[in-house]
Amino acid sequence: MNTLLLCGLAFLSACQAAQDAESSAVSPNIVVFFTDDQGWGDLSCQGSPDISTPNIDLLAEEGVRFTDFYTSQPVCSASRSSLLTGCYANRLGISGALAPSATIGLNPDEVTIAEVLKPAGYASACLGKWHLGHLPEFLPVRQGFDLYSGIPYSNDMWPGHPESPKAWPPLPWYTISHGQATPVVELVDDLDDQDQITRRITREAVAFVDDHADQPFFLYVAHSMPHVPLGVGPQFRQSTRYGPYGDVIREIDWSVGQVRAALERHGILDRTLLIFTSDNGPWLSYGDHAGTTGGLREGKGTTYEGGVRVPMVARYPALIPASSTCSEPCMTIDLLPTIAELTGTTENLGPLEIDGRSIVPLLAGEAGARTPHEALYFWYHKGDLESMRAGRWKLHFPHGYRTMAGRPAGNNGIPGRYVYGVRTDLSLYDLVEDPAESVDLSAAHPEVVQRMMAMAQLKRASLGDRLTETVGVDVRSPGRADP
Repeated sequence: MNTLLLCGLAFLSACQAAQDAESSAVSPNIVVFFTDDQGWGDLSCQGSPDISTPNIDLLAEEGVRFTDFYTSQPVCSASRSSLLTGCYANRLGISGALAPSATIGLNPDEVTIAEVLKPAGYASACLGKWHLGHLPEFLPVRQGFDLYSGIPYSNDMWPGHPESPKAWPPLPWYTISHGQATPVVELVDDLDDQDQITRRITREAVAFVDDHADQPFFLYVAHSMPHVPLGVGPQFRQSTRYGPYGDVIREIDWSVGQVRAALERHGILDRTLLIFTSDNGPWLSYGDHAGTTGGLREGKGTTYEGGVRVPMVARYPALIPASSTCSEPCMTIDLLPTIAELTGTTENLGPLEIDGRSIVPLLAGEAGARTPHEALYFWYHKGDLESMRAGRWKLHFPHGYRTMAGRPAGNNGIPGRYVYGVRTDLSLYDLVEDPAESVDLSAAHPEVVQRMMAMAQLKRASLGDRLTETVGVDVRSPGRADP
């Protein structure tokens, strides 16, 4: 090989190294897809035999799939507050699913992912379902986002649902930018408009990428689907063996592919952290209009695994090894501190305590990396500490829950009826051997129960527990509308 050729190769190698170093020094764009009521088993990369999700599967192939990833509570508003603030929802005074009549919302003093990133020059948009207060003082533009466009609560929130799904009043579609006092409200006044929700969110997400490709950005794509009533565009109808629900998931997968294509078109795909996850498990009473848990117990509205364990995949080749999996227990509360670490914005987290911890070592696949949590805790209703996970162990405290066991499931959008008030005693499950939570091992491992009970008591003292009438000293107030 001649000297000139060697010099040329050395020059190209140096340029590539400089380019790689420059790329790694650039803070990543952040795109978070957050679906509504999607079960752990509703992706083909999670083993679904009936629903093909090639675009989400590709994220997993090029990144990491978390097998034991959790939402903080098995219901809409609470889980969304945790994702955006890094806090257990009851720390924030948020519980359940806020109704359109609610006069509370996420307290403006709480710091969201958008607010952490804004001082670093990030543009941000929240597209889709907000559900953390629909009054102007609680909308995303009051929490660091530059733009909000979507339905401010669930797409089923009208009088008479679900018994009268054909006679419902209009839902509002809000559009508001930072600096506006009130949103522009467009009425979603026809059931066919439900079929357009996913496409509209996708169209606006792609437009946001097109408009902000030359600066760092945070894009929060909060799909209203597959929450009932199901809506899907004509090109995806009858596209799966799982009926309308599967068709909706196919369209969501298409949405992920469209946003990915926009990033690729602008040459910023590899400079973007892409995350896909869900707010809670499937709403099982809807039967053929609900998803699956992949064999996990129960679903939405319970703190059994089917209610709180959710799909999670992430892609960012500058950090995440391709085709990797992680079985360490983590939660949506960990996304805010993780994003802050990756973007160098930890100083913007603010003075208020959060519960999440960075999972960068797990994303990177570092040897020996473990969950940053001694335990994860699951509240439901208005501050009931129902269960917790520590390592391989899941402990349920005595509480009542709802179940569809032994009851006919819903059909064609009309739900079946839960059995309410079923109770569980103190019970312990080994999730490594028994992810379906079918064999109570509390009598065989009293030392594990005792250790976890002691941990729970400390957490109750901090964040409260209505089941034991414990008032938490660290619980904060939600935002309240001016009288």
